[in-house]
Amino acid sequence: MEKVMKIDVHAHADLCGGREIPRFNGDRFATPEELRVMYKKLGIDRGVLLPLVNPEFFSIQSNEQAYEATQKHPDLLFWFCSLDPRMAYNSPRTNFSYFIEHYKMLGAKGVGELLPNVPTDGELMDNLFYHCAECDMPVTIDISPDDRVFGHYGIQDSLGLPRLERMLKKHKKLKIIGHSPMFWSLISGDVTKETMHSYPPGKITPGGPLFRLMREYEYLYADLSAGSGGNAMMRDTEASCKFIEEFQDKLMFGTDICSPNDDMPLSFWLDDVAEKGLISETAYKKVCRLNAIRILRLENIT
Repeated sequence: MEKVMKIDVHAHADLCGGREIPRFNGDRFATPEELRVMYKKLGIDRGVLLPLVNPEFFSIQSNEQAYEATQKHPDLLFWFCSLDPRMAYNSPRTNFSYFIEHYKMLGAKGVGELLPNVPTDGELMDNLFYHCAECDMPVTIDISPDDRVFGHYGIQDSLGLPRLERMLKKHKKLKIIGHSPMFWSLISGDVTKETMHSYPPGKITPGGPLFRLMREYEYLYADLSAGSGGNAMMRDTEASCKFIEEFQDKLMFGTDICSPNDDMPLSFWLDDVAEKGLISETAYKKVCRLNAIRILRLENIT
């Protein structure tokens, strides 16, 4: 079976041309040029930039920087715009459609990655989700525990993601792309409050809440990025391949590369399980590439 060149729906990059301040541990994002080299090794030909505008992250990136990066590297990068629900007067009545439509005209394919450490179903996020749904823009989210006050980024929720479910019920057209340890831990039925914000090892047990959420909500999608998505897939190949087959129309490959030194084995794992016939060729192509093109409406690409 021929390997599929993948689309990375969760890409980050140094948008300051190598002038970005290193994080406390010395890491920094790859430049677009470094990302291109990494992609070649990983079998990826396009990426979707997710700028980071929320102050909970280490440094701020602007939507304008992300847009400029796509203009300089149109053969490599698409982009999302990112918004903070507290921007424009910190009001639950802010007209976010004004911002979203502006960036949509500049080619933004979605909104995210959303990192504000505020309640997922609070007034501010409720308002932002409403406008994302009205503008028909997919939203990539990160989720954090709602019982921890400091030291986290990501919208706040608890075990089973009841706050997110309330938003999915309320905003019927809202397209959410799930991501984060809290999201992916729910693939297993034995996840607890203590393990939900981690990378649980071992076999996936039946009854994972993620199965129900993915079945019940038409517009709940997921990207397989980072250690969280990769761990969910590679911890139990038999169970995760069944998950891929069932939700083959709702899953998208991603990396969440956060450093030029990152190792991303999931790309090779997907190639391997497809080659061995553990997932169908159809599911493999959808997850690696075709779903991203369809869900994000990527133009001039097949």
